[in-house]
Amino acid sequence: MKPSRGPLIAVLRSWWSVNFILGTFIAVYAGHAIVRHNSSSQTLVALASWPVCCVLLSFSGTLNDGFECPSSATLSEPFLASSSSSARDTENLYRVHCSTYESAGCLSRVCFTWLNPLFSLGNNRPLKPSDIPNLGQEDKAEASYNLFAKVWSQEKLKHPQMKPSLRRVLTTCFWRRLAWNGFYALFKSAMLSAGPLVMKVFIDYAQGKIYFKYEGYVLVLALLVAKLAESVAQRLWYFGSRRIGMHVRSALIGAIYQKELRLSSIGRDAHAGGEVVSYMAVDAYRIGEFPFWFHLLWSTPLQIIFALIILFYSMGLATVAGIVILILTMVINAPMASLQQKYQNELMEAQDERLRATSEVLRHMKIVKLQAWEEKFRSMIDKLREVEINGLSALQYRKTYNALVFWLSPILVSTATFAARYMLGKPLTANNIFTALATFRIIQEPIRAVPDVVAILVQVRVSLARIEKFLQDDELDTHAVIRGTRSTTEHAIQMTKALLSWNGSAGDATLRNINLTVKHGGRVAICGEVGSGKSTFICAILGETPKLAGIVQVCGTVAYVPQIAWIQSGTIRENILFGLPMDEQRYRRTLKACALDRDLENFTFRDLTEIGERGINISGGQKQRIQLARAVYQDADIYLLDDPFSAVDAHTCSALFKNCITGLLAKKTVVLVTHQVEFLPAFDTILLLKDGEICQAGKFNELLQPGSAFEELVNAHNEVMGIMKHGSGQKSSGTPPGSSAILLRKLSSAKSLKDSYVLDEVVPDQLTKEEERETGDSGAKPYLDYLGQARGFLYCSLAALSHIVFAVGQLSSNWWLAAEVGNKAVGTGKLIGVYAAIGLSTVSFLFLRSVFIVIMGIGVSKSFFSGLKNSLFQAPMAFFDSTPSGRILSRVSVDMSIVDVDFPFSLCYCIAATVNALSNLAVTASVTWQLLVIIIPMLYLNRVLQTYYMASARELNRINGITKSPILNYFGEAITGAGTIRAFQRQEQFMRKILSLVDGNCGPFFYSFAANEWLVLRLEALCTAVVCSSALIMVLLPPGKIDPGFVGLAISYGLSLNVSLVFSIQHQCTLSNYSVSVERIKQYLSIPSEAPATIEGSRPPALWPARGRVELKDLEISYRPDCPLVLRGITCTFEGGQKVGVVGRSGSGKTTLITALFRIAEPVDGQIAIDGIDISTIGLRDLRSRLSIIPQEPTLFRGTVRFNLDPEGLYTDLQIWEALDKCHLGESVREKAEHLDAPVGDDGENWSVGQRQLFCLGRVLLKNSRILILDEATASIDNATDAVLQKLLREEFAVCTVITVAHRIPTVVDSDMVLALSDGILAEFDQPLKLLENKTSLFAKLVAEYWSNSSPGGLERKPSRSVSFNK
Repeated sequence: MKPSRGPLIAVLRSWWSVNFILGTFIAVYAGHAIVRHNSSSQTLVALASWPVCCVLLSFSGTLNDGFECPSSATLSEPFLASSSSSARDTENLYRVHCSTYESAGCLSRVCFTWLNPLFSLGNNRPLKPSDIPNLGQEDKAEASYNLFAKVWSQEKLKHPQMKPSLRRVLTTCFWRRLAWNGFYALFKSAMLSAGPLVMKVFIDYAQGKIYFKYEGYVLVLALLVAKLAESVAQRLWYFGSRRIGMHVRSALIGAIYQKELRLSSIGRDAHAGGEVVSYMAVDAYRIGEFPFWFHLLWSTPLQIIFALIILFYSMGLATVAGIVILILTMVINAPMASLQQKYQNELMEAQDERLRATSEVLRHMKIVKLQAWEEKFRSMIDKLREVEINGLSALQYRKTYNALVFWLSPILVSTATFAARYMLGKPLTANNIFTALATFRIIQEPIRAVPDVVAILVQVRVSLARIEKFLQDDELDTHAVIRGTRSTTEHAIQMTKALLSWNGSAGDATLRNINLTVKHGGRVAICGEVGSGKSTFICAILGETPKLAGIVQVCGTVAYVPQIAWIQSGTIRENILFGLPMDEQRYRRTLKACALDRDLENFTFRDLTEIGERGINISGGQKQRIQLARAVYQDADIYLLDDPFSAVDAHTCSALFKNCITGLLAKKTVVLVTHQVEFLPAFDTILLLKDGEICQAGKFNELLQPGSAFEELVNAHNEVMGIMKHGSGQKSSGTPPGSSAILLRKLSSAKSLKDSYVLDEVVPDQLTKEEERETGDSGAKPYLDYLGQARGFLYCSLAALSHIVFAVGQLSSNWWLAAEVGNKAVGTGKLIGVYAAIGLSTVSFLFLRSVFIVIMGIGVSKSFFSGLKNSLFQAPMAFFDSTPSGRILSRVSVDMSIVDVDFPFSLCYCIAATVNALSNLAVTASVTWQLLVIIIPMLYLNRVLQTYYMASARELNRINGITKSPILNYFGEAITGAGTIRAFQRQEQFMRKILSLVDGNCGPFFYSFAANEWLVLRLEALCTAVVCSSALIMVLLPPGKIDPGFVGLAISYGLSLNVSLVFSIQHQCTLSNYSVSVERIKQYLSIPSEAPATIEGSRPPALWPARGRVELKDLEISYRPDCPLVLRGITCTFEGGQKVGVVGRSGSGKTTLITALFRIAEPVDGQIAIDGIDISTIGLRDLRSRLSIIPQEPTLFRGTVRFNLDPEGLYTDLQIWEALDKCHLGESVREKAEHLDAPVGDDGENWSVGQRQLFCLGRVLLKNSRILILDEATASIDNATDAVLQKLLREEFAVCTVITVAHRIPTVVDSDMVLALSDGILAEFDQPLKLLENKTSLFAKLVAEYWSNSSPGGLERKPSRSVSFNK
């Protein structure tokens, strides 16, 4: 066993800490001596030794048990891997000798050599996500989140009367790491200030003031040590701060996700789904960036103070003038910072609104296309984007003013200082001028970074406030429901005098005076009219509905099936197992009980078939059965089922009830919300709800009292069944015999064709493809794509030219000083005057540079967003079916935010920093031309290093981009399925998954910013070599060979070479990272479009369709080219004004037929004609706007009642009220104080599912089209309301063609024609009575099944005494 190094590490840390303190005192004394011209060899050695003390102290912070570098290729890795080595050997080496940060030794960490194996692999082939090494335990999201959660809880306990402060919690979590990281910032600041002191002595040396032998060489050595120490300190500072920022971001994402799983209904109303995604995707990202900038808040003022001290020793009292200018700069900037925060707030709010609307449209894109609402929602998003652009413009122009002030300040400070010294009558010499200029040049980059720091600070303050408000918002009361185990009591569910309200107000209670006791094994059915509180009753048991009074107790594990199916992206198996291990026997029983075994046989990948987002590629009935299977497989004690049978046909419904409710769940406690009266006799207790109260409760026979509400409910069902019985009792009129045999032959033929097709073809891909990303060197393409928008080239060229003029002006003013400072013919006043005139005359170009950049950025942002928006709205539904919304949202949120805010100024600063670095290099080379021997190879090595670095860094950035999408996608699923997750007690499982996805994103991010430091460290080493070589040349040249003024000029520019190069490379790398966002947005600008909205020259008549005649000719439909046909050879005609019922079992192709009418799915072959016009020859808007539909899944948008009924604003209030009254919603809306402006929450969650379907009915009543399609339109409403609405539809659409898809056979039994589908084939198309007369017809079988299953006596069981009701 390896001996512990703990005591040795402690001794080293103590020794190096004491050494650092003593060395600091000695260095301060030595610096003072140099300034006072009392330097000696001892003082210079003392000063040069201080960086060594600092480096040793920094080593102590990186010590761990792996102090020695592990036996890997870390340190023996070549500087650049040989290109001749094979990729396979490199990959094997990498896997065997994986040198991660956690296992690296201290020297490897300081020099970043632990990245060498990754670079070597990336240089041989493009990196893949699997190549990214794992994060260390300390860097994992779980560690960061656990720390945050612990401190947040402590904060709540410490200050119970106050809401926790997010700022205080983050500070408590990370202050130690930030403080240690701050040491590197302090060290770097001190080393930066040492440069002018060395230069001062150098100028004295050039003027012949030599204090000891070999002084020149000692000065070069001191300069070398100082610059190398400065470089290492800055790299460790930047790396450490980025790493801390990653921890902060991980903690916040975990906290936001956990909060979303705990948010109450009141909290959800305050934070729309799109806003929550914005908190995670934008705000957490901004806060995570802040630690990188945090130390600049104090290190920049500290560097300024150091500079002022040096100036004071060099320039005396004249320094006061410079201090006054700096103070004025800060004072002028104060109101600008306040304005910037205001505009940042406005921008974030506008961005939230735009993201909320965008995410909602993406979720409901199918209904938007069906209703031909693309233009309406496109214009709505355009208006929100316009508000966002106004905020963005204001914010960016404020940045321009800030940049002008801070870029101007070094010129003003130097001019004021020189002028003050002149007025004080003090001489200006090369020594004090260039000491001052060197000081100004060194601190000018940090000063110019102040606007960025201010902008980041403003953004972080806004983001902190937004996330803090969210984390502090109302949570579900975990004590509202008293929970216990099955053995706790004999009661599974007990409710006593319960009062519940969704908005927390007793005056607006949703359920009142609820009393119920259910023993283990009992069955309870809940029924009632639409909006009576049935789903709320289930939510009350789950603890979802806020409880105001009474007791709710649940003893046992719970499984829940919501009314709107919640399906995760993933395989069918994953959805059913839901985190439990596979039990083969139980799994097969579950599939059979939920009637899924037959469906799985038709899927190529069986239960490993991937389900698209929200189950978009499976039928409504299949979705319901999958989520029912999920509940059954859990083997829970209590089952809460919210109308799970509404989306399946009668036969499947009966099978589910018998196999699940009375089969596998026979001994379980079951609470079922249902509109199927036929199932009620099988329940121990039936609860009839009305207006939020239990108006009747008891057994089936007990409730059948004359005149009771329950009797009305049963009578409505019996009336429907009477119609069917009367129809089915007619004698046969001689329907052609053998129709069933013909159908069997068709199906057999189709099945054999399908089987042979599957055997012969290449197995098709899964629905969801791996996210696309660019690979290899894309060169300048992203930048050309960016600048190619909205005259970007023009404005970028003007900005670059403006900055070049500014840089040339600054260089010229300094050259003037160097050339004329020793010229006695030039007076001091003229010297300063010309210097100031040249410098200040170029300031206008600095302002123009920023203005051009803002104009360019705004124009390009508008162009990109417009293109992205149009591309998405014109994309076919197949794109949305196969693309998780997280991928799209990551582009319209994170990537668009980077293009809006970050990319333009990053491009500007990249140009500026590169010009500055080149000018520094040019001045240094012009004074000591001999340096070209070193500069030319250095530039070559610089390019080689950057190329080597970019091969890996580019792929790391791309992988970082594609790993954001799964987080957003998973986040969105949690928002819609939070209730189901809580019901199954799966919060921890989902937390682990999201933290794992965060780790998957943090991995490439971590190695990306570490790679940046790897590169800059090596480039700085090359720059240090140039500067020290320049100094060495001056030492080697004979005294007086170079004028002291030019010595000062060369060294002052040389000292700032490192700083300018760092900023240049840093901005280049940042810009390269941002270019990935441009690449990702560009990918979605070229999505294949569906057919145009309108086709000029082929537009239908204004009153089309006048008759409503629909002809289907050999129609074949497939959702994707590589998928089998869903509809095969459908040929039939719906005459104008006919009522056509479409029937068939689940998955037979009924909904696909509807999508074909709207051209959501384009025919593979055949055609559809309406009133003689082939619908494929006209525009999609012309087609869809002339048809009406009530879809299978009712969809409402966040907004108002008026907006949801009439989003395009085409109808008057009177017409809207008339439609509401007709569809039985008028009374519910009038009860709301806002009436037509009553709010509708996300997805209409504050309205019941039945009410949502009635809203959809209201839409078609207003539209009153000639052709109406009803796709399971009344599946979620009771029989009585259904009967009233069917009558309404017959009256309102008497002359219209009505195509009804229904599982409730009574809704189509009185149709003129019935179309029966079976496995995508037209089985029958005839009058319903004729089909009923043929007992072998598919329709007759469906009716017989419905009739037998709907007989109240058929499913009755002897009730147990397991349920009691107390009035």
